[in-house]
Amino acid sequence: MKAFVEIKIETGANIERIIQLLRSTEGVKEAFAVTGHTDIIASIEASDLKGIADIVTQKIHAIKGIEDTETMVCVED
Repeated sequence: MKAFVEIKIETGANIERIIQLLRSTEGVKEAFAVTGHTDIIASIEASDLKGIADIVTQKIHAIKGIEDTETMVCVED
């Protein structure tokens, strides 16, 4: 199962450090700084919806400097 996560970071947070941490996180396949209403887009993969939720709530939200996320689960591969 795949999902994309829009990530907003705290003002003054080091975006390069956060992207490096995301890229080294198990389940995170890619992470990029982007323009627009969010700061970072990450693609994640897990075997099921619970796995997706665990990556977001336990791993991504644990990274210092991350303020908020919005997850979009892919309905087709």
